[in-house]
Amino acid sequence: MFRIVVTSNYNKNDLKTDIQAAFMKSGVVGQPTLFILTDSQIVKDEFLVYINDILSAGYIPELFAKDEVDGIVGKVRSEAKSNGVEDASGAIFKFFIDKVRKNLHLALCFSPVGDLFRVRARMFPGLINCTSIDWFHEWPEDALIGVARRFLEEITTLPSEELRETIAKHMAFVHISIGAANNQFRLQTRRNNYTTPTSFLELIKFYRNLLNSKTSRINDQIERLSNGLNIMNSTTEKVAQLQKLLEVKMVEVEIEKTATGKLIDAVGIESADAQKEEDAANIQAAATNEIATAA
Repeated sequence: MFRIVVTSNYNKNDLKTDIQAAFMKSGVVGQPTLFILTDSQIVKDEFLVYINDILSAGYIPELFAKDEVDGIVGKVRSEAKSNGVEDASGAIFKFFIDKVRKNLHLALCFSPVGDLFRVRARMFPGLINCTSIDWFHEWPEDALIGVARRFLEEITTLPSEELRETIAKHMAFVHISIGAANNQFRLQTRRNNYTTPTSFLELIKFYRNLLNSKTSRINDQIERLSNGLNIMNSTTEKVAQLQKLLEVKMVEVEIEKTATGKLIDAVGIESADAQKEEDAANIQAAATNEIATAA
């Protein structure tokens, strides 16, 4: 199998280089080669100019430069002569092209969904006139269930095998029901709406992404709730400890309050005694003053 690797800057010259490599492999080496090309790899419609030429004529004009043609002729000359080909550059190069046509096969994987394939078929008639079209029928229900089950086995968050089986059957039911709705749509509007195996795989992918997103969100909420409960438990413990400490302090305050009351009473008694002594001293001083004045 021969496939191209399309990058963001892949252009027509890169495709030409890849086709040259496929021609060399099938024409010089003689290796039977299947060139697979999908519609997603046709980033520009001008790519189909080369594909149309290969399908229509088996060769692309000016695919190889003059010096490259001479190199190819030199590589296959002995093989061509052994097959009775005339020892001339044109005849030997034609032998090379015939060998490419024999060994190189082109498989185009195009989707009928939308208008793109229809437009390309009109612009490049070789896509239809020079190919054998394989129409892939709808997957049966057991195949849909099997594919869904296979992908669902990779999801570890599903709690049981019974749940996986139920989800797989529901996915198959949804896909088949859409196919029935497409037939009804065709009868009513005379227009086609397609659901392909890719659509079913996208459904599975969407479910997996949605499940992962919801699971991650729920786990975040669980973590936040758990952290909140831990904080509340820690706060409750601290409050209980403070309550016990407060009770101890209240007892100590009551003891200090009683002692302070007794101290105040003692100070009051002592203050009253001091006042009596002060009054007695004042009376004695007044009497002394009167005696001294009389004398």
